[in-house]
Amino acid sequence: MPKQTITKEMVVDAAFQLAREGGMEQVLVKNIAARLGCSVQPIYSYCQNMEGLRREVYARVRAFVRERFTREECGPGSFQAIGRACVRLAQEEPQLFKLFILCPREGVASLDDLCLSESDPRLEGAIAGELGLSEEAARRLHINMIVYTVGLGAIFSTATPGIPAEDIFSWQSGAYEAFLTQIKGENRHDT
Repeated sequence: MPKQTITKEMVVDAAFQLAREGGMEQVLVKNIAARLGCSVQPIYSYCQNMEGLRREVYARVRAFVRERFTREECGPGSFQAIGRACVRLAQEEPQLFKLFILCPREGVASLDDLCLSESDPRLEGAIAGELGLSEEAARRLHINMIVYTVGLGAIFSTATPGIPAEDIFSWQSGAYEAFLTQIKGENRHDT
């Protein structure tokens, strides 16, 4: 039987799948080797340290989530669709949701930085246009919804036996309407 060649991509894929199934604590050399059906030696040859491998897994998680959210970013109502997609991610992929929320974010020193690093820069312009807001007001609405939706997602991804998705979507919609009303009210007072 020919010897299987283990590639770095296979190692990262196996680590990603382990994290997806059980969280980052499952990303261990022995678990990766077992997943690939090999000894630990090929794993060590590609991963000089586990921190580097974990960074690659976090990068893969972020790419997975962004690709999933990109599918929601089109047309009227896309802002709300992205929020619902975030909640669905928490429901369908709780480990990936937790990893996405907890992944290290370098260079983020404010909620504005977070918003800029996590979303398509065109989104706030689209929100502003769709809702008749300034870009600054759209950014505030976006930040409020990021914070609220991440909180809902964190609860949703850890609650047992589970909260019905319809309840989560209802709370999310209520928060959206409240934040939007507040921001429109502030804009009327500013002009």
